[in-house]
Amino acid sequence: MNDWTRRKPVIAAGGGGADKLPPTLHWPQLMAMGVGAIIGTGILTLIGVGVDRAGPAVLIAFAIAGAVCACAALAYAELSSMMPAVGSAYSYSYAGLGEVFAWVVGWSLILEYSLVVSTVAVGWSGYASPLLVGAGFPEALTRGPELGGLINLPAIAIIAVVAGLLLMGTRESARVNAALVVVKIVTLLLFVGYTLPYFDAANLDPFMPYGYAAHVDGDGVQRGVMAAAAIIFFAFYGFDAISTAAEETRRPARDLPIAIIGSMVACTLIYMLVAAAAVGATPFASFADSPEPLALILRSIGQGGIAQIVATAAVVALPTVLLAFLYGQSRIFLAMARDGFLPQRLAHISRRGTPTRITLLTAAIVAVLAGLLPIGKVAALANAGTLIAFMAVGVCLLVLRRRAPDVPRPFRVRAVWLVGLGTLGGCLYLFFSLPADTLLWCLIWNLFGLALYAVYGRFRSALARSVPGV
Repeated sequence: MNDWTRRKPVIAAGGGGADKLPPTLHWPQLMAMGVGAIIGTGILTLIGVGVDRAGPAVLIAFAIAGAVCACAALAYAELSSMMPAVGSAYSYSYAGLGEVFAWVVGWSLILEYSLVVSTVAVGWSGYASPLLVGAGFPEALTRGPELGGLINLPAIAIIAVVAGLLLMGTRESARVNAALVVVKIVTLLLFVGYTLPYFDAANLDPFMPYGYAAHVDGDGVQRGVMAAAAIIFFAFYGFDAISTAAEETRRPARDLPIAIIGSMVACTLIYMLVAAAAVGATPFASFADSPEPLALILRSIGQGGIAQIVATAAVVALPTVLLAFLYGQSRIFLAMARDGFLPQRLAHISRRGTPTRITLLTAAIVAVLAGLLPIGKVAALANAGTLIAFMAVGVCLLVLRRRAPDVPRPFRVRAVWLVGLGTLGGCLYLFFSLPADTLLWCLIWNLFGLALYAVYGRFRSALARSVPGV
């Protein structure tokens, strides 16, 4: 079994070799990537889901999810500064925990990134489809089979546009992303500015109508603050995409920690402000579980015109989530191809400095998911995949402090045991607060992944071929 736990040297975890991605990014672009990934469908839709599960105590749920992600962000900051690896948590696990753990983490990240990109593309299509149908486009081509259509072409089209932008070059796509992130932040601040004058403390009573612990009520709905936190967690992750840009960062030791921690702090503050304005402006039951809670709240206070602006701007800026996650998934696939788990010819870097082949493969996979499969029924699995990756990063932080204490750490976490155990314990709590069917599908996914590693991955490993039996 020692071949299952063979580890890459910490200094080699970044990989790259001759076919290395050119460094073009600075911390403002990385931070914009993180904010673009984090602020997306989460705050635009999940606040309604969170309120449905926790009532006004959704504010506590946001704080809990944010605190857990803050610990994970600190762990990512240290590991990315000492190991500027294109594979993010996958590469950290390969150096800290061993090959089979790296495979599981990589397998979980594939789940996370694929489902997030596909889900956001389908969500974007939901806004675009009525416009296309109104213009005479066949309705059967604007929705997938699960909704009675043939294929969701708008979802496929937006994935193709984002993939094309990435193929133009990392610097160019980063500039477009930064501009759209500004639109997104201004949109949320517009919502807050128009709803805060309507804040009424009476709307916060009762504050915690469904209790704290996750539980299934008589209607079969999982409720409680922790149930809301487990779902709202979807609104926070995305900063891990920053760490996949390590190889393309000019000064990774400085820029990665700034961008990871900065994007987390900024997004947490924005989320808390938007959530407070939302639950204070109208009774929570009026927008609980609404697919468009922010626009609904604005209409309820007589701001229909602003609601239209917010909804339109959100749709325009939503592709930033696709860009960040499609970028991150392609870099994780790139790391796995370099390690032999995917055909190594896919790791080729084009003259424009982008992994063209792996980007096209990634786009094709998520386009099939978004266009043809019932993605809505399994989207919650993205949370489970992310939590597994975050737990691995927390453990790697502690393991590498003991196993490689002398490796330079440009960013060094203080109270490392508190941060590491906080990441692990918080993610475990959120993980087991997920619905039972989500946990079951996560188990099936990972058992299939382990079986695939046993019959394929362990023999394809580049490390196994170079140093057998290590």
